[in-house]
Amino acid sequence: MPSEEELEEFSHLVKERLAEVEASLELASSDAEPVDLDLSIGRLSRMDALAQQHIAVARRRELETRRSQLRAALARINAGSFGECLDCEEPIGLGRLRARPESSLCRDCQQRRGSPRG
Repeated sequence: MPSEEELEEFSHLVKERLAEVEASLELASSDAEPVDLDLSIGRLSRMDALAQQHIAVARRRELETRRSQLRAALARINAGSFGECLDCEEPIGLGRLRARPESSLCRDCQQRRGSPRG
């Protein structure tokens, strides 16, 4: 488990990353708006606009997921359970937490689940 000093460091890091995600979400909101199909643009331009909109929607979903994970990490810091794997209850490596402070699983449990992040 992280020390009190490390918890302060992680709290600051999580809040910093959360602010970055919030800013990115604000920027992404206009890109994810539906494409007006009545616009008088060419067929290829409309297809490109639709493709860009789908990419923006996927990016927004990814950012919303990350925001939820960061908020959950902040809650774990406040609850005193930050750095503990939600599956096996073993400590999550500090290197992993520094890279992705929203990690809720240790490397082994993450690999067992087969998902890229946790």
